[in-house]
Amino acid sequence: MKKIKGLIFLTILIMVACSPKISTKVTKSYPALDYNQEVIILGVQQEEPKDAELLGEIKIGDSGFSTKCSYETVIENAKLEARKIGGNVVKLTQHKTPSVMGSSCHRIAARILKAKSIEALRDNQEELVLNVDYALLHIYRYGGMGSLVGYNLYLGDSIICRVKNNFKTTLQIKKDGLNTLWAKTESKAEVPIDLKPGKQYYLRCGINMGALVGRPLLELVDSRTGKAEFDAFKAKNQ
Repeated sequence: MKKIKGLIFLTILIMVACSPKISTKVTKSYPALDYNQEVIILGVQQEEPKDAELLGEIKIGDSGFSTKCSYETVIENAKLEARKIGGNVVKLTQHKTPSVMGSSCHRIAARILKAKSIEALRDNQEELVLNVDYALLHIYRYGGMGSLVGYNLYLGDSIICRVKNNFKTTLQIKKDGLNTLWAKTESKAEVPIDLKPGKQYYLRCGINMGALVGRPLLELVDSRTGKAEFDAFKAKNQ
């Protein structure tokens, strides 16, 4: 029995240690939101609603042992904390990305807000760029794992850029219709893309663990998430 209790305690301890460190300062609260109610994320460069009420502030960082601290995980934790106090908007005020010599975690600071309506804050999945004959492709890769491994990014048969560690760029793409973005090191990764003039697309790049040099990671993300990540990210090539 003691061994079972010890194993349960150890399991809980490992789970807590792997999770990011969360610090929330609450100044006002409302009844908690249901788990499936939407919480809008606003990036560092985006303005918060003028009618929004400040409920508190939150910081999510590295506990020293955190492994579950991808951008998506950190943002979901921020939404969870917002729902607990009735907030429906999380406005990022700081976003630190992983680095080779520092933390491997995404770390954020944010304001938890309650807006009267979030309808106006909802972006379309693709943002409109008026009066142009090309699509905009925003490409970015955080620092961190696989820092020495770069790879060429292809659109169909053409190389459009070299993706390095801690890198971002915006390209004008004049091809339209269905196509494929892909890259290859020891294995190939690819994502389909339906390009339309006047639209913006966000491609998050990275490296997954591989047998030798690692495998490319390519993810098309929605406009709201991509804009928040891309605008807040300070790359070496800027």
